Amino acid sequence: MAPQREWFEKDYYATLGVSKESSAKEITKAYRKLARELHPDANPGDTSAEERFKEVSTAYDVLGEEGKRREYDQLRAMGPMGGFRSGVSGFGPGVGNFDLGDLLGGLFGGSQPNAGRGNDLETRLKLSFEEAIFGVTTSVSLVSDVACSTCSGVGTSPGSEPRTCNTCGGRGEQAENQGPFSFSRPCSSCRGSGYFIDDPCATCRGSGLERRSRSVKVRIPAGVEDGQRIRLKGRGGSSRGGPPGDLYVILSVAPHQDFGRKGSDLTFTVPLTYPEAVLGAEVSVPTLDDALITLKVPAGTRSGSVFRVKGRGVRARRGVGDLLVTVEIHVPAITTECERSALQALAEAMSANGGDTREGLAR
Repeated sequence: MAPQREWFEKDYYATLGVSKESSAKEITKAYRKLARELHPDANPGDTSAEERFKEVSTAYDVLGEEGKRREYDQLRAMGPMGGFRSGVSGFGPGVGNFDLGDLLGGLFGGSQPNAGRGNDLETRLKLSFEEAIFGVTTSVSLVSDVACSTCSGVGTSPGSEPRTCNTCGGRGEQAENQGPFSFSRPCSSCRGSGYFIDDPCATCRGSGLERRSRSVKVRIPAGVEDGQRIRLKGRGGSSRGGPPGDLYVILSVAPHQDFGRKGSDLTFTVPLTYPEAVLGAEVSVPTLDDALITLKVPAGTRSGSVFRVKGRGVRARRGVGDLLVTVEIHVPAITTECERSALQALAEAMSANGGDTREGLAR
């Protein structure tokens, strides 16, 4: 119950800098902004930033999941600031002892000694631009706690078993009365484990866990973005007797040599010659899937004009984006004698025709 008890004291909305009424999208946006600013890779050696990053991640673990957020809001509403004061909601001085642990157990499914959840883990995964756009199934390698291969996570030597604690009867908790309420605290004899190990496993020394390298398969959906965080439920650190934690994969997307991205739209820049811009042209433009499309450039197109090609952008769950093609007039650094003669003739013709493009500028 330790994580839920912390919910009474910690305002995760304030940690992320959002209000209680914020939408899931607003919460995710605030988390991603803070995660980029505070990530250890961006702040090497800054312990303060690292602690803040952990706080922000913990807050998002709760508020970023609809079910947990709902439980958090309910528990906060019932806590010391919303219903556990003397005489409020029927819990006055005369009602006898009230076990807060029982309430938490009822709300969140109870707890078992030694059944703490495993640690959440985090790792980074580098993707190419194409992998992020089209999706990919790959794997990440990490070192973490897993169930001991010798004792299968029990913690005792093969053939022996843990001995139940007589003080707490194997519950791992002792009641502690505080006025009208009764709180549970870890058993002083077994330190909350609920049992003793007289003959510990030689491999894990009784912990039931050992650190090993492992590979985790990750399916990256199409359309992910740089810095996006993907949660793999139950693929984090192991726990002796409890559920494993989650694995969070933070994506680092490499830039593309030619294409760019704006949300669900792809961007591309194509050069035009001066005659093509003036007279109009049909230009072949590549797409990210190696196909070619024909772009009709109207006569008199200005450099920097953007053309939208529908449905040739990023395919993601929210729909398909477009391809934004920017045209830029190419000015050659070196010209041939023939080209210079033609350009000189053009310049003279434009001058004779009254084509002073700087007319009216302040002098």
